[in-house]
Amino acid sequence: MNWKSVRRFGLVALASLGLAACGVNSVPTKEEAAKAQWGNVETALQRRADVIPNLVAVVQAAAISEQNILQGVIDARARATSINITTDDLSNPEEFKKFNDAQNQLTQALGQLRTVVENYPQLASQPRFADLMVAIDEANNLINTERVRYNEAARDYNTEIRTFPSTVAANVIYGSEPLAYFEADEASKANPTVDMSGITGQPAAGAAPAAAPASNDNAEGQAPAAAAN
Repeated sequence: MNWKSVRRFGLVALASLGLAACGVNSVPTKEEAAKAQWGNVETALQRRADVIPNLVAVVQAAAISEQNILQGVIDARARATSINITTDDLSNPEEFKKFNDAQNQLTQALGQLRTVVENYPQLASQPRFADLMVAIDEANNLINTERVRYNEAARDYNTEIRTFPSTVAANVIYGSEPLAYFEADEASKANPTVDMSGITGQPAAGAAPAAAPASNDNAEGQAPAAAAN
């Protein structure tokens, strides 16, 4: 090997080390890791979406009177499954927010449904319904886990493309854009509330009848007259 070949080899080696130090390898590696984790999020969301039709069918069969709550779940699932984003959209905060908002609305609708069925012990006691609610809970837990992992991978990538020297490759070679994060939905932190005052259907099995309102004719502090025998 002559001197020119040695020199050429040395320059190539130095250039390779320099490019590696500038994030030529680390930037796409971390990006692919984040996008792979996004696939796990999508899988967890699909798992929940697949359980919901069976849950709806069981509740409908029980003739629950709060059809508006049940319809809310159906509509929320339809919205959540109709908004699809690709890995390229992970760098688009607006599209990412639309997707996340739709999923959060589905979570809230399921929470309202759970609150309603607590007033129907004949439904809550059904093994099929109980199994489906367990499946929903497991899916929600998996979704939360995979979202956290995605956020960690996205944060790792976003830090990489903003930190010297990797930012050189990120901007000059790849034109990298930061990935969006999942953010906690404030509404989902509160317990779901359902207005039960307008229920016109049958009361839950074993439920006590509502007490009659006190008459305004009674003076304050005076006990109402005893009912006639």
